[in-house]
Amino acid sequence: MDKGLKLTNEQKQQLRLTPLQVRYVRMLEMTGPEFEDEVRKAVDEMPALEASAPEEETGRGDALPLTEDGGQFTESDRDLQAADYRSEDDIPEYLSRQFRRTSQASPEDYFEPVVAASGASLIENLIGQLEQQDITDDERLIALHIVGNLDDNGYLTRDLQAIADDLAFTEGKDFPVYEIRRVWERVRELEPAGIGAVDLRDCLLLQLRRLPRSVESVAALEIVRDYFDLFAKKHFSRIGGAMGISEELLKDALAVISRLNPKPAAQLDSSVGEGPQTVIPDFHVDVDAADNFTLTLLNRIPELNIERTFAADAPLPEASPRATAAAKLFLKQKRDEATDFIKIVGLRQQTLFRVMQTILNFQRQFFLTEDEATIRPMVLREVADASGLDLSVVSRATQGKYVSTRRGVYPLKMFFNERRNKELPAETEDDNTVHRIIASLRDIIGGEDKRRPLSDEQITARLRQQGFDIARRTVAKYREKLGFPVGRLRKTL
Repeated sequence: MDKGLKLTNEQKQQLRLTPLQVRYVRMLEMTGPEFEDEVRKAVDEMPALEASAPEEETGRGDALPLTEDGGQFTESDRDLQAADYRSEDDIPEYLSRQFRRTSQASPEDYFEPVVAASGASLIENLIGQLEQQDITDDERLIALHIVGNLDDNGYLTRDLQAIADDLAFTEGKDFPVYEIRRVWERVRELEPAGIGAVDLRDCLLLQLRRLPRSVESVAALEIVRDYFDLFAKKHFSRIGGAMGISEELLKDALAVISRLNPKPAAQLDSSVGEGPQTVIPDFHVDVDAADNFTLTLLNRIPELNIERTFAADAPLPEASPRATAAAKLFLKQKRDEATDFIKIVGLRQQTLFRVMQTILNFQRQFFLTEDEATIRPMVLREVADASGLDLSVVSRATQGKYVSTRRGVYPLKMFFNERRNKELPAETEDDNTVHRIIASLRDIIGGEDKRRPLSDEQITARLRQQGFDIARRTVAKYREKLGFPVGRLRKTL
């Protein structure tokens, strides 16, 4: 008997998300127009899903209940909940009269596409995500060189040793390869999934590892990891035989792979200074004379219901018991499919509204003044903690989303910024955001003598007089971000 063999019991905990949750995650990442298209597509493809006509919705809305004196009952659910508290001071923020909400735009409201400033470049987008994680100056320098070597698809075009050599030659800093690799791994964790891959297989694996764990996603991961050559040659039957899985599971796994993005950087603005782009806002914030907010989710989608003939109590034509059982099973499957979709739509809307409401609470002063200098330091983790949502949910809910106000349209990512000066006391940190520094820098350059423009050293000194103790290279970075050349090039006669 081989004493090396032994029988052991092992207990593992695994989190597996249902197909319903997987679809919710995908839908959460969609922009407003993409979400509306998804709803229209579902209504066309799901026989049990019905979209209420606008006139039907209006008819139901006009039939308001009456009060005891014969008038119309107009109190909202928020008003009824707020009435349970003793005083206005006890009312939570989400029920406060200073914050009114509408779940989505009414049919008569129309928010046409607007031209907004283009998003940050690929480099700025990825570095901005890293800075929310609080990176050191050396890590930022390494990350800049790594991101600078990504191609238009988001793939890394140079090996890590070559990047280390570049840093030693151009920056005079000798970083070990393991340090370069550690920062590279952090870049590969950024959004969108797949950034920093070395080839297509690596890109797909990065995305598959981010997906919620399910039978289909695990099978898809194994296909790309262990059978990529067969997959590339479309020898799917051989893959199924080698893995010992059913044809149906193989088909589902291949469908998961087909939804991945082989060019992750394509969804970012990979160019620098390409100009404005047309966007459709996802939210609208309005402020009245009493500083009360109204937040509106702008997705205009119809009310979704289960079609009457698919209802649980819908009569069936007379048929044999076997045919009747088959008909009932078919109706139940289609009804459950439509019910799940309605749940996902509602959950997406609630999540987006919750995230935007939290951002509005954090950035209240900005939405009152729309002065970028009033944007307070805020990172994804703070929004996740305040809203009670997972960090990944907040990241997906804010990716590619915009909010409109009376004065303009702003990307949600604009409200997230790193705490700028790690050397200042904690009590002064809230007053030192990137936006405040940039606003001060813009004012300094705007008010300089154009015949004797200020150097970066002089601008740094003036910023320090205002309480911003930052390095000259940081001033140069923000000056370039604002589009101002060096001092000698700003000189006019």
